[in-house]
Amino acid sequence: MRIFHLTTPEAWAAARESGSYTTSTRGRSLEQEGFVHCSEAHQVEGVHALWFSDLDDVLLLEIDTDLLTSPWRSEQLAGADQAYPHVYGPVDLAAVVDVRRS
Repeated sequence: MRIFHLTTPEAWAAARESGSYTTSTRGRSLEQEGFVHCSEAHQVEGVHALWFSDLDDVLLLEIDTDLLTSPWRSEQLAGADQAYPHVYGPVDLAAVVDVRRS
């Protein structure tokens, strides 16, 4: 399955330098949140509008869940109107199969 994650160029550059991606969402780390927030394809536009619309430079990471070494699952958290995929650990750079401007 393919899932998606919006991020900043700075967070992606830090991941490439460190060897794994540990930003949960804008301004929050994996350590702070406990998981990396992701989306299914049909959810990306809404997440972008809610959390990233004020930024000119946003990247969309496409993640192949078969290549993740960290566990992941879709779940609906309190206050959410739908289930979203969450990765419970660092995202392996090898699992990121595409990076494009969003």
